[in-house]
Amino acid sequence: MGPLRRWWLGRRHGEGPWAALFAPPPENEWVSLDLETTGLDPRHDAVLSLAAVPVRDDRVLLSQRFETLVHPQRGFDIASIRHHRLTPAEVAGAPPLREVLPHFLRWLGPRRLLGLNIGFDLAMLDPAVRLVTGFPLPNPSVDLARAYRPQARLARPEGVLDLSLEGIAADLGVPVLARHTALGDAVTVALAWLALRAR
Repeated sequence: MGPLRRWWLGRRHGEGPWAALFAPPPENEWVSLDLETTGLDPRHDAVLSLAAVPVRDDRVLLSQRFETLVHPQRGFDIASIRHHRLTPAEVAGAPPLREVLPHFLRWLGPRRLLGLNIGFDLAMLDPAVRLVTGFPLPNPSVDLARAYRPQARLARPEGVLDLSLEGIAADLGVPVLARHTALGDAVTVALAWLALRAR
């Protein structure tokens, strides 16, 4: 979300119950966010798990993470299970996204979001965020692949860029942790972000 749109939403909603979302983002702090979902279509698929890890002062604060399974309120197939290794039985007792979000948003506050292809995660959350708050998530966001691309292109002007999480992590010397789990991917993105900034 651009600063003008955020300012306008803050004018409309900045005195309401979600005023904390519109405070100035803290300096040198991000929240690495990742979702596991039933598929890749935000119009039809649903969230199965959500993990978010603070990154502050060049440290990944794993002990302060937000992590939860989410009931998708719909079925999902074997291809989805093979990808994220979550079964219907594992999410059957989890809360739906509309119950998770108020806790997550209060935990998140005005901090900047960080992710790989973060636009997809925001699109998956957007309908439920609007139901809970009445407006889209106003937090500024940073996409790891978009931030990585200019540096990588300068280093290899003629090379083919691998913008997958595995490719970025390998180039930055970062381990890939528990791939295709929300927490593993969120931590890997956070470590890659710190390595990218250190360059």
